[in-house]
Amino acid sequence: MKIKNQLTTVLLLILMLTSTKGISQNKRSMNSTPTLPQKEQYDDEHLVSLLSGFTNHYQDVDGTRIHYVEGGEGSPLILLAGWPQTWWSFHKIMPILAKHHRLIVVDFRGMGSSSKPIEGYSKKNMAGDIASLIKKMGLDKVSIAGHDIGAGIAISFAGHFPVHTDKLIVLDTPHPEESLYKLPMLPIGMPVHPWWVAFNQVKELPELLLEGRFHLVQSWVFDRMLVNKKSITDFDRKVYAKAYETEDAIMSSNGWYQAFPEDIEDIKKMKMVEAPSLALGSSAGLTMLETSLAGYIKDIQLREIKNSGHFIQEEQPEKVASSILEFLISK
Repeated sequence: MKIKNQLTTVLLLILMLTSTKGISQNKRSMNSTPTLPQKEQYDDEHLVSLLSGFTNHYQDVDGTRIHYVEGGEGSPLILLAGWPQTWWSFHKIMPILAKHHRLIVVDFRGMGSSSKPIEGYSKKNMAGDIASLIKKMGLDKVSIAGHDIGAGIAISFAGHFPVHTDKLIVLDTPHPEESLYKLPMLPIGMPVHPWWVAFNQVKELPELLLEGRFHLVQSWVFDRMLVNKKSITDFDRKVYAKAYETEDAIMSSNGWYQAFPEDIEDIKKMKMVEAPSLALGSSAGLTMLETSLAGYIKDIQLREIKNSGHFIQEEQPEKVASSILEFLISK
C-alpha cells in the first residue's frame, strides 16, 4: 500500500509539472471521482439503443474478439476511433452518415469491448484484423475512416490492403513516422505538450498508477484538446472512463503506443496509398497532416475543421459528417 501511494504521488507530480495553471483551473474535474450511473448505462447494448437503427455485434477474428456497431444502408464505411476513447466517439455523426452508408464502427483490438491480448498492436497487424473482419462479413471493398490511433490503422489498411480500399479518410492524426523520435521531452510553447506519448511507452507502471483513476488523464486531455469542453459531455466522459479504468485496458491501449517503433518501420516499407483520400484537421492539426501525409498518400485532399480541437467528430459533428459525405459521393 505504501508503494502504491508513493506511485500515485509521482503521477500527480507529473501532471502538475505538465500544466500547473491548467490543473488549478480544472481542479474539480481532475480530482473528483466520477459519479457512475448504473452499469447498464455504460454497456454497449444500452449505448447502441440510444442510436436508432444500429445494432451491437461481436466477431472472432483470428482468435481475437472484435466488437463493432453496425447500421445504415449503402456502400460500407468503417469507422475507427482513437485514444482515449471508443466507438462511442462517433455517436454524433453516425446517424447522419447512416442515411447514405452502411456503417461498421469498430472497437479494434485493445479497445472497449474487444479482446485485449498482450501483443499484436502494430497498426499493420490491426489493419489486418479489419481486413479479416470485413472478409467474415462478406464485404470485398470498403471506405475507411480513422481518428487518432484509428487514423494510423486506417492509413495502414489503405496501404497494405489496397484491393479492399475504396476511399480513405484521416481525422486529425497521421500515421506514426520517424518525426516522433524528435518530439521534445520538455514543453517548447506548443498548445499542448504530448507527454503521454512517452508515458504510454512505459510498461507496467501506468497500469499500477492509473487503475481505477484513468479518468484523471482523460479529463486532462479532453479539457486541453477541446475548444468547447462541453462537446464531450459528463456522460460521454463516464463512458470512456469505464472503458479504460481496468489494468488490462490500460496495458492494451498503451500497446498501441509501444508499437510505434514497429509502425515507423512499416510505413517506410508500405507502398504509396493509391486510394482517393481526405484529411480533416483541426486548425492546429492541419499543418501536421499536410506535412506528413503527402509522404505516403498519393491523392490527398486537405480540409480544415475550424473552431475545433483534436476531437473534431464530437466538437464539430455536422462539419465532419458533411465533409465525409461530400467526399464519398465524389468520383
